Amino acid sequence: MTQVLDSLPSAFTDRILCCYVNVAGKMQVARITNVTGWYFERVVFPGQRLIFEAPLDSVLEIHSGMMASAILSDRIPCLRLQVQEVISQQASRFNHLQDQQIEQANDGALDPILLPVLTHIN
Repeated sequence: MTQVLDSLPSAFTDRILCCYVNVAGKMQVARITNVTGWYFERVVFPGQRLIFEAPLDSVLEIHSGMMASAILSDRIPCLRLQVQEVISQQASRFNHLQDQQIEQANDGALDPILLPVLTHIN
């Protein structure tokens, strides 16, 4: 489930999409506190991926330990957590073939034929 809480104000134009993964065996708290007028804090469970949007120059703080005695264990520039959008040749070729199949199926038809995403559940 995607949660959008405390979304980044529209005044921040240099925003990047970031991903942090908790590889520790314990719960962590991720915070961004170096952005004026915006505060970001999320609990990240072991193995969980945190996807968030942040200003280009922001820093993600990782706090570990028990909530009452959490210590700052890492500071990661969000630029290092930036998600890179990569489109592989295979995905591009698949999309092209799928488009061709739809065009062939619709040859002479007025309404497009939509491909089903899920057809049956056992």
